[in-house]
Amino acid sequence: MSGSDDDTAVVMARDLTKHFTVRRRAGRVRRDRVTVEAVAGVTFAVPRGTIVGYVGPNGAGKSTTVKMLTGILVPSGGEVRVAGLEPSRRRIELARRIGVVFGQRSQLWWDLPLADSFELARHLYAVPRSRHAARLTECVDLLEMAPFLQTPVRQLSLGQRMRGEIAIALLHDPEVLFLDEPTIGLDVVSKAKVRAFLADLNALHGTTIVLTTHDLGDIERLCSRLLIIDHGRTIFDGALNDLRDRFEPNRTLVVDLAAPQPALRIEGAQVVRVDGARQWLRFDRRTTTAADLVARVAVAADLVDLTVEEPDIEDVVARIYRDGSAAF
Repeated sequence: MSGSDDDTAVVMARDLTKHFTVRRRAGRVRRDRVTVEAVAGVTFAVPRGTIVGYVGPNGAGKSTTVKMLTGILVPSGGEVRVAGLEPSRRRIELARRIGVVFGQRSQLWWDLPLADSFELARHLYAVPRSRHAARLTECVDLLEMAPFLQTPVRQLSLGQRMRGEIAIALLHDPEVLFLDEPTIGLDVVSKAKVRAFLADLNALHGTTIVLTTHDLGDIERLCSRLLIIDHGRTIFDGALNDLRDRFEPNRTLVVDLAAPQPALRIEGAQVVRVDGARQWLRFDRRTTTAADLVARVAVAADLVDLTVEEPDIEDVVARIYRDGSAAF
């Protein structure tokens, strides 16, 4: 099982399945019962203190998996443990040890000031006042919520509300935080604040974070590991660089030369574009290192500046979605 042994993982799923029975039209009047396999044997383990991205196209089974991990849904088969507990059987105990944020569902009280929602959460989770105050102060500072703490939730912007949602999920100091589309609909500034806060939360407190998102910018900036699910099955589990190495090993060295000149002829690379004194050299990271390539370019021409471009992770993942499991 990638990532961790079962006995050291804070989140563990083994051969996890979930089936739903639905009725589908089979004629003008008749409806037949059909079994839909939403999750089909997913297996993974998440070590404590890591941030894992869990992605896939719509209908792949991501949200269903998260609902089983948080005890909302009962698995049809397999095994799941979170913080050592079986979620569907020990939901109340588990709720005190995890935090959950669903991007399109709110835990805040709509007509109350944000601060009142936080105080009600303290009572719901029976958090000691001093502990709650310390965590609230930290969340307010890092998420910059002081200016709107006394504003009714219904008057908050989407970005302010999402920061409130993340804070309320953390006030009881959970071991694991499940985030489902936490930056959906946010502007660039709000996304940056949420991402920075989550990175600090993980670094300062060692909070384990499972992040489900369609925004691969979240993944690139936060996650050390990526799980890709499609048609209910895990089709990739590894680091982002491993994903690039496997499915898009080419990198691009962009060089600025002292003067314009024809396309360079460099061993281990191909010039794919020339624009004045700037040239783009594509190379395979599996056979050529950027350092070796830079040295060869420096011998062939007067080099002024350079950058190395990685393949866009969105393009890599989009290709995997497009090609499906056959790519594996």
